[in-house]
Amino acid sequence: METKTAKLIDGKAIAAKIQQELSVAITQLQPKIGRPPGLAVLMVGDNPASAAYVRNKEKACAKVGIASFGKHFPTQTTLGELEEAIAVLNHDERVDGILVQLPLPNHLDAVTLLNQIDPNKDADGLHPVNLGRLVRGEIGLRSCTPAGVMRLLQEYEITLQGKQAVVVGRSILVGKPMALMLLEADATVTIAHSRSHDLKTITQNADILIAAVGRPGLITADMVKPGAVVVDVGMNRVTDASGKSRLIGDVHFESTADVAGFITPVPGGVGPMTVAILLQNTFASYSRAAREEKELGVRSDE
Repeated sequence: METKTAKLIDGKAIAAKIQQELSVAITQLQPKIGRPPGLAVLMVGDNPASAAYVRNKEKACAKVGIASFGKHFPTQTTLGELEEAIAVLNHDERVDGILVQLPLPNHLDAVTLLNQIDPNKDADGLHPVNLGRLVRGEIGLRSCTPAGVMRLLQEYEITLQGKQAVVVGRSILVGKPMALMLLEADATVTIAHSRSHDLKTITQNADILIAAVGRPGLITADMVKPGAVVVDVGMNRVTDASGKSRLIGDVHFESTADVAGFITPVPGGVGPMTVAILLQNTFASYSRAAREEKELGVRSDE
């Protein structure tokens, strides 16, 4: 049997490393600030997948020492009630990060709600102000999934400078911020999508190929340049003939692993990194708030 050539990028291990780093940093900073970092996750309705995601986030918070201020609202909650809840959290000094768990029930507009969050507490990094900071190359909270991908590439010492990077997918959640982050790291970036002509020719040029379209097995071995780095952001739940469901990515893993130089698995690749960066963003807001308090203290003593 032919052995696989690709080296596996272990997102689980890197996420655990980030959590360990955060745990140490929080332990050191908390006595100076007098409180732990706080993350508020707002969930509306009873979507089972969302409930599982929220539980995972709260468990991860507990593991590193972040306090959870989660709020669960009934399905029929109005936009006004949620805006009010966000306004309260924006002014709550115990809360450093706020996120709205998506998807929301159909009568609620996610964009309107995301825009109500204080950009400095925007744990998901999706507020227009933070996306604007990314475009301008300024310091700000970064979108969790693409920031997680960048950390994986960094951990595996994958050079981006001057390399051809192709991002398949153009969502505001992943594709667009991913392209900007790669550009910031001096890669030459192409964004492809569902309407791109001859996708195979585009992806075959990629030294770094990032698939983020939500289409199971879209990227096959013949679309991948030998030795390329393949990052699979896709999380698709599929059911086989026997009725058993499993998670697969946007990349056909088995065949592509014979061609690629590095590859992320699904699950266990990008997924754990998204939560780790969410915690990191919350900590970044926490330490920023601490610096500001300290500066105010210095000024008031003068």
